[in-house]
Amino acid sequence: MELENWGQIIQSQMANISVWEMIGVFFGVAEVIYAKYNKVWLYPCGITSILITIYLYFNVKLFAEIILQFYYLVMSIYGWYIWVRKRKSHLQVSYSSDKELKVAICIVIFSICVLYIFLNFFTSSDVPLWDSMVSAFAWAGMWLLTQRKIENWIFLNISNFIAIPLMLHKGLILYSILTLFLFIIALLGYNDWKKIIKKEKY
Repeated sequence: MELENWGQIIQSQMANISVWEMIGVFFGVAEVIYAKYNKVWLYPCGITSILITIYLYFNVKLFAEIILQFYYLVMSIYGWYIWVRKRKSHLQVSYSSDKELKVAICIVIFSICVLYIFLNFFTSSDVPLWDSMVSAFAWAGMWLLTQRKIENWIFLNISNFIAIPLMLHKGLILYSILTLFLFIIALLGYNDWKKIIKKEKY
């Protein structure tokens, strides 16, 4: 794709961005930044972003993506409850146990299989495997985040890493830039959480 065409795509997308899209992206970015600093505010920001995203996806009939967003919504409410409920006992940031990592890997494998079958046989998706992998690693990462496990950043960034070329393939240049930003924040978040774990040991 020529540089001139890329510029035209970006201009076209910028012109079509709605207020709701901007608000949704704002709260989505806020969620990741709060997660980086291990702040419970990540959940209300995330829930706000999810609800707006569901509304936007419904309007453009992205029903499979709506299912993913409802999963995010349930996990966000669950994570918010867990963080607040355990505030007194201090739910610490920590490394995952072998059992927790196995659960996360099982989530990835099961989700890829189910989503691939659904997307490949029941939708017109031309990238069922890519799409399935992005969602599967995000689901596992979201579950680890509710438990305050540092490996959540690894799973989420695998999802981001796959999503960047997927967004480019779809011509969604702005979303690929946003995903790259989230990728960088996740790297910083992993480093910050390592410092928190080290600090909490002493």
